[in-house]
Amino acid sequence: MYDYDLLVVGSANADLVIGVERRPGAGETVLGSDLAVHPGGKGANQAVAAARLGARTALLARVGDDSHGRLLLDSQRAAGVDPVGVLVGGAPTGVALITVDPSGDNSIVVSPGANGRLTPADVRAAASLFHASRVVSAQLEIPLETVVEAVRNLAPGSRFVLNPSPPRPLPATVLAACDPLIVNEHEAKVILGDAAGAGDGPEDWARLLLAKGPRSVVVTLGGEGALVASSDGVARIPSVAVHAVDTTGAGDAFTAALAWRLGAGEPLAEAAAYAARVGAATVTRQGAQVSFPTAAEVAAL
Repeated sequence: MYDYDLLVVGSANADLVIGVERRPGAGETVLGSDLAVHPGGKGANQAVAAARLGARTALLARVGDDSHGRLLLDSQRAAGVDPVGVLVGGAPTGVALITVDPSGDNSIVVSPGANGRLTPADVRAAASLFHASRVVSAQLEIPLETVVEAVRNLAPGSRFVLNPSPPRPLPATVLAACDPLIVNEHEAKVILGDAAGAGDGPEDWARLLLAKGPRSVVVTLGGEGALVASSDGVARIPSVAVHAVDTTGAGDAFTAALAWRLGAGEPLAEAAAYAARVGAATVTRQGAQVSFPTAAEVAAL
């Protein structure tokens, strides 16, 4: 019996968000809206998204002993996440500087702060959390060696889900553990490197990624839905038509929902279809964690 449906190992940031009419070019200054501060970070986002859907969720992360860190801890508790694995201190809380244009598209620059101090030793010290979790999800806003250590500490029978964002080449041991590896077009091309030129579209990228070792692959396609690939074949997952207001956090909500439903035993295509609905609901609201839907709100779509 697992105590947690999902353990998220990853980043926790304060999102500093400014709305802009258009993003500035090199050397250019543009005026924006008033600054809004939200709890964010890919790890913290995934934990909140899963908990709001009803998953028993824990977070392993590091924040600073500062107001941003307290904001993040308060947000985790309010969503129902167990913050027992959130470590405090070592550096200021990570910060993401986000600009959002009128179409809802965003650009993000991250200062890792305390996220960069989440170490392999922290993972080993949290071994009991790994053994109590059905699924472990990670991203790359924390040191890669910490993600490698998370793979080494997986409990027998648990499942590992990775969204390699921001993307970088991955060691074979990490790729082999992914079930699935979740990428967008940019992430797929970075991980494939020179091999990306051999593919003309998402189906090709997915097959090439599978050849690198993951047990399954999901390629997210924004408004066009997603694509899933495994030894059973490749399938397209349709999108849900909504009016997008802000895409911040949509990928994190998708990943969290997918990881949770896979842990509950759903086939990959069904879990991805549910995750697509969660992502669609997320983009209809401003912000990241505050925009994540409940299971009832997803059902209403």
